[in-house]
Amino acid sequence: MTKEAQAASPAVLPNERGNVARLAIAQALAGANATIVYATGAVVGNTLAPDKALATLPITIFVVGMAACTLPAGAVAQRHGRRAAFLLGTGCGVLVGLLAALAVTLGSFWLFCLATFFGGAYAAVVLTFRFAAADCVPATRRARAISAVMAGGVFAGVIGPQLVTHTMDLWPPFLFVPTYLAQAAVAVLCALVLAGVRLPKPKAGDSAERGRPLAEIARQPRFISAVTAGVISYLIMNLVMTSAPLAMRLCGLSQDDANLGLQWHVIAMYGPSFITGRVIARFGAPRVVSVGLLLTACAAVVGLTGITVGHFWLTLIFLGLGWNFGFVGASAMVVECHRPEERTKVQSLNDFLVFGLMVVGSFASGGLLNSYGWEMVCWVSLPPLLIAVATLWATGSFRTRPVTP
Repeated sequence: MTKEAQAASPAVLPNERGNVARLAIAQALAGANATIVYATGAVVGNTLAPDKALATLPITIFVVGMAACTLPAGAVAQRHGRRAAFLLGTGCGVLVGLLAALAVTLGSFWLFCLATFFGGAYAAVVLTFRFAAADCVPATRRARAISAVMAGGVFAGVIGPQLVTHTMDLWPPFLFVPTYLAQAAVAVLCALVLAGVRLPKPKAGDSAERGRPLAEIARQPRFISAVTAGVISYLIMNLVMTSAPLAMRLCGLSQDDANLGLQWHVIAMYGPSFITGRVIARFGAPRVVSVGLLLTACAAVVGLTGITVGHFWLTLIFLGLGWNFGFVGASAMVVECHRPEERTKVQSLNDFLVFGLMVVGSFASGGLLNSYGWEMVCWVSLPPLLIAVATLWATGSFRTRPVTP
């Protein structure tokens, strides 16, 4: 080990295992927030909305909340540390549960949309857990740390849908109110877990220490391909997953079928994370991303072949697997594009672009589903996947090794 490496190690290694473990547990608890919103948002929206075309607007607002709060969350982390941002996010997690319960009780569609905005803010903070894990470990273990934290989402895939299934009918006049109250309680538990995270405090420095301008970093071919892959992986996943629960109901399938399908989807999203880091280290992030894009295309093809429970579930499973390889691989590419002092602003920019463009897919899903049906949702998801693959090839991502900036 070089002297430079020895000097840098004490800043991140003492609490490495504890931090990664806590972040993985927090991912499991906080990840249930997004699962609950996706499982119930379109159904509640379809009930409360003044126009059925607005059924998926609450989920769109959820994505807007993710996009709008990404940069502020990064600013809080830069000034006060990641743990402060984490606790602020869990506060939003409590709010989404309380406001959503109140909205359903009052029959207020717009209050429900406000609740899902706070849910998006919570989700934006949760998605920084993967980068926080990368900050805790040496460069050689970053991909594994990211995948370890993302693996916590496997449990979110069980907690969220099961919470919906076992609580949604506890107060018969008001479907899902007990679910949202339980979600708020889970957010409180997540805050207690995150309170024990010990990360290096941000350092205030001069312009040289703050690194290169964002415009210069964003022009790197590898960053362009990473952002494109991340955007499209999340965009298509969100487009199809948002539509699927409502599409299943419109096809005469039960809410329990939709909940279970979403459960397997989320497990597929996070289950591969136990090995994704090792696969990335072996084959390289761009190749892993390309496999993810192919699996997402398979999801669309399966969705076009039928509307039985099996077709929907298999579509959601392929969709989850594709998202994992595509998004985790893209995240690993992002951390190769910045220096340590640039990490917070670059990671925030990446997430802002991902979630900002996701709004398009989320908003379009309701109109596509109600106006043209489930098949059109599947067809529309294919062209962006081709764009992502073309960008990986055009930027030479497959042909070049990552270089430390």
